[in-house]
Amino acid sequence: MARLFVLIFLLAFLCSVRAHSQRSAIINKFSATSAEGSWLWGWVWGVESSVSVVDRSPPVTYHSRPASFGLELKDPLLGYVIPLSSFTVSCPTNDTSIKAEPPNSGCPPLCPSGDRHPDPTESWIALVQRGQCPFVDKIRESQRLGARAVVVGGEDPDVSGISDTLISMYSKEDASDVTIPSTYIRYADYQELIVLIGSSTTSHAGLKTLSLLITAEYPAWEWYSPILTFVIILFLPSCLTFVTLLIHRVRIARAALRDRAPEHLVKSLPWRVWNGTTWEKHEGSVPHLTALSSSTVDLESGASHSASSHEAVEDAHIPWYETQIECAICISGFSKGDRVRELPCHHIFHLEEIDNWLINLKKVCPVCKADVTQPWNTSKLPSSSAVVTEGEDAVDPAPPTEHTPLLPSRDRVVSS
Repeated sequence: MARLFVLIFLLAFLCSVRAHSQRSAIINKFSATSAEGSWLWGWVWGVESSVSVVDRSPPVTYHSRPASFGLELKDPLLGYVIPLSSFTVSCPTNDTSIKAEPPNSGCPPLCPSGDRHPDPTESWIALVQRGQCPFVDKIRESQRLGARAVVVGGEDPDVSGISDTLISMYSKEDASDVTIPSTYIRYADYQELIVLIGSSTTSHAGLKTLSLLITAEYPAWEWYSPILTFVIILFLPSCLTFVTLLIHRVRIARAALRDRAPEHLVKSLPWRVWNGTTWEKHEGSVPHLTALSSSTVDLESGASHSASSHEAVEDAHIPWYETQIECAICISGFSKGDRVRELPCHHIFHLEEIDNWLINLKKVCPVCKADVTQPWNTSKLPSSSAVVTEGEDAVDPAPPTEHTPLLPSRDRVVSS
């Protein structure tokens, strides 16, 4: 993440340097004369100037990109835009004296054609098209003819196979002799500008023209639009990852909440105080087991039972959970004065420890995994005295405890 912020800072810094200071030779190396080589440059830096036809209402504005050589345009430049092909032709060579007029390429050498020429005292802007010679040669020739600036239009993408995008014009050779500004517009804008000039009623020195304003000041939002796009593309995966993690955390939190017991329910469970030998008191409603019915008493051997055996039976009827003397959470015995909580499964724990377990961790008993939100277990505990059949010796089984298996072992099953 730190590297990402550093990269964004460097991009913003370079944009500021390029927009408000002289372009250096290092930066110019990254520009290109072909659309394929300048797509990244154009995407990062965006539009740096504009060309507007002020004769129309509202003005017709085209995005453009200044050349990396020649005069840097700081103040808006207003002038008449004139295609060089409207008053010049290619000069004849020694090979042929008659040559077909080339398109509006502006490649040298150019010779005047006809008796109509731009007024050298007026500010006029040359309009040429890309192709047939380097950019710097077109600008030099327009400067020689007296132009104050040059607008270079792109090539037809259907003919050249080059995409119609803005590029940065640069020179491979020394261009210190070029003293006029120049800018590049797309082929579609160039064609529209040619059509507007052809249908214009404005003329300069007998040549059809339009009032053109070249400016390096573009709409305020355009300077940060490429940077904003770059930041959005970088941050979009991070935002999606953050949203995914957030949803995942919410689901985990909800699942954990479902696994916990409501606090009010935990506080309503009964609790008791241990006095060292017995339970001193208990709070809350605890369902008591119903006393054993008389049908469970062995009537046939009633006369033979002594008072001592009757007391033993009474002791055997004490529920197993009443005999717990150790907390399964902290693995320590109950001390005098300890408050303990009894769960619906009749397991007993220190009150603070089991409350923290049920409210913050799990809603199940730490020992038997019984759900404390379920109703209390009101089933009768098995009698401590077994019903003895006739002809068998009476054996008093040990009272059931929490370790007693739910199903008796096979060797303890009494055959009927």
